[in-house]
Amino acid sequence: MASVLLVEDETLLRMMIADMLTELGHEVAGEAGDLGSGLTMAMSAECDAAILDLQLGRDSSAAIAEALQIRGIPFVFASGYGADGVPEQFKGRPILQKPFLLDALDRCMRTLLGPRL
Repeated sequence: MASVLLVEDETLLRMMIADMLTELGHEVAGEAGDLGSGLTMAMSAECDAAILDLQLGRDSSAAIAEALQIRGIPFVFASGYGADGVPEQFKGRPILQKPFLLDALDRCMRTLLGPRL
């Protein structure tokens, strides 16, 4: 399956999503809980896709999304607010509405990775 970078500031939620990814047969390439570590990982981690919490505390994950986009790594935003707050340059990107279930994550990963799965 796929190797996924996970950026989520709430530790319990990050653990739950990591477990869900594993259950779907994916590997967690790395986990970050803040903008700095997420940006570092986005620039260097070997991964097939990423899940980004839209809001990391007071910071937006837009800089992480930009780094992934430059590297050609597909990503999805996870947000409790739906598409509200998604930076203009990323409108139209997939959104995982929090809280989400395993089947929603599976559909999202299939959309992100398409034939690579």
